[in-house]
Amino acid sequence: MADEASASDGRVPKRARGGTAPTIYDIARLAEVNPSTVSRALSQPGRINAKTEERIRAAAKELDYRVNPIARALPTGRTNTLGLVVADITNPVIFGIVRGAERAAAEAGYTLIVAESQESGEREATAVDRVIPSVDGLVLATTRLGDAQISKIAERKPLVVINRAVEGQTSILPDVERGVDQLVAHLSGLGHRSIAYLSGPDTSWISARRWEALMAAAPKRAMSIVEIGPGAPTLEGGVEAITRVVASGVSAVVAFNDLMAIGLLRAAVERGIVVPDALSIAGFDDIFGSDFTTPGITTVRAPLAEAGERAVRHLLDRVGAQPAEPEHDLEELLPTDLVVRGSTGPPPA
Repeated sequence: MADEASASDGRVPKRARGGTAPTIYDIARLAEVNPSTVSRALSQPGRINAKTEERIRAAAKELDYRVNPIARALPTGRTNTLGLVVADITNPVIFGIVRGAERAAAEAGYTLIVAESQESGEREATAVDRVIPSVDGLVLATTRLGDAQISKIAERKPLVVINRAVEGQTSILPDVERGVDQLVAHLSGLGHRSIAYLSGPDTSWISARRWEALMAAAPKRAMSIVEIGPGAPTLEGGVEAITRVVASGVSAVVAFNDLMAIGLLRAAVERGIVVPDALSIAGFDDIFGSDFTTPGITTVRAPLAEAGERAVRHLLDRVGAQPAEPEHDLEELLPTDLVVRGSTGPPPA
C-alpha cells in the first residue's frame, strides 16, 4: 500500500535527535512508514493494517512518544480530551462513575480530566470555565448548577449530564421509582408504618426525585412519611441528623445516600440506639464500603460505572468521535435494585 511505503532515509534513530521530544517523523523513520500513516495509527486506531499499526506503536513506545493534545487541536480543532466535573471526589459514589467514564474514554483514545466542585455551584461554574477551553466536551456528574447555567455551558461545548434532567440536554438517569418502590415495599413488609427521608442538598435534582418517589410510594402502603433536611451528603450530614430523627418518632429512615446512612448509623450507636431493633436505616447507591459497617447498610443499588460509561459514549457521539449510540439508550433508564442487609428489620414492638 502506498501509505505504508518506506520513509526511511537510511538513518533510523533509536531516540529523537538532540534530546528533543520525539515527533511522528521520528516514529515514521524508525517504523519505516510515512508520517501520514503514523498519524492515522495514533489518532484513529484500526484504520490501517494491524501489523503496521503494531510496528508504529512499538516505535512510539521505544521513542517514549507522547501525544501533545494542544498540537493535535491546532489543525483539527480537537484535543481528544474530555472533562468530567463531580461534586465531591471523596464520595465513593464518584468512584464508579469515574471508572466507567475513563474506560469509555480510553477505548476511544481520549484522555479524561476530572475536576471537583466541593458541593458548591459557584466552584463548579469556576471549574467548568477553567476546564472547558482544553476539552472537546463535558460530563457533569452530580451537578449543583441551575438549569439555565447548564444550558449556557451546552452552548459552548457538547455536554452530557448524569443524575439530572435538563430540557434539551442529553441526560443519563436512574430508574428512581423502581428502586424506591422496592425499598418502601421492603420496609412495609417488615411492619414499618412511619418513615423519614433524610434529604440531601437542596440543589440536588436526584434528592428531590427520591423524595417525590417516596411520597408517592409510602401512602399506597398506608405509611406516613416526613422529610428531614436538607443536609450535607456526607458522613457528618448523617451524624448531624440524629437529633431530628429521634424527635420525629419514626421507626425507619431512608437517607439520601449511603454516606449519610453510615453517619446516621454511627450516631445511633453512640446514643445506644440499636440498629435495626430500635431504628431501621437505608440508603442509596450501594457505594464501596456500605457493607463494611455493622450491620451492613440496606441500599438501593444503581450501576454507577455504567452511568459514567454511557455518558462518555454519548459525549463521544456528540463530538463526532464514534458512531451514534442507539436512541433507546437515552430513553432507557439505568436499572435500580434493592440490596437488603442488616440495617433494616422489624420495628420495635
